Formats: sequence, C-alpha cells, structure tokens
Amino acid sequence: MIKNFLLVGLGGALGSMLRYAIYLSVTVKNFPLGTFAVNIAGSFIIGIVLALSIKDESFLNNWKVFLATGICGGFTTFSSFSAENLTLLQNGKFGIALLYITLSIVLGIAAAWLGVKLITPTP
Repeated sequence: MIKNFLLVGLGGALGSMLRYAIYLSVTVKNFPLGTFAVNIAGSFIIGIVLALSIKDESFLNNWKVFLATGICGGFTTFSSFSAENLTLLQNGKFGIALLYITLSIVLGIAAAWLGVKLITPTP
C-alpha cells in the first residue's frame, strides 16, 4: 500500500511539472491552449495505459498506478479547466468557453478511444 502511494506521488509530481512546462511554452491570447493540449494528450496516454492493462495481464499494477493515477492524474487538470472556463464566462467570452468545453470533452474522449485502439486494434 505504501509503495502505491509513493508511485502515485512520484508520478503526480512528474506529471505536474510536465504540465507546467507545457503551460509556459504554449500560449495563445484568447484560448487556454496549454491546458487543452495536456488534457487531450493525457486522455490519449490513459487510453494506452488502460488498453495495455486489459490486453496484457502481466502489465504490472505498479505501472498502471504510476502512469494512470500518478502521471496522468498530475498531468491533466480539471481544476484548471474549470477555472479557465469560469474566467472566460466572467469576461463575456461565451463562444470561446463553449468551444473550449466542447472540444475538450469530445477530443478527450476521442483521444482515449484512439489510445485504446492503437493497443488493441480490431482485425
């Protein structure tokens, strides 16, 4: 149990640092592109991790905890997504907020699906 907490903590720290680096390097004036990009990438990565854990029973639970819960949990961020949308709405940018919300949900699910399909393709 302690080992899993340490794996989640280490993965979460790495994911958070990577998210912050992307946030600093990706800027667009009216659209929160950094958070959007990490959420879509994180959805894709978690799809791959989940598919690996389903496809290969030897895929260790330690890796699943480290990658999915730790790295993806620290890398993606619903709280920033919520705060950025609230700011957009408060500033009267309803169209941009709607676009951000819609694209994040639709592309996030599509990215997770793509991650699963890359690992478990259908014949």
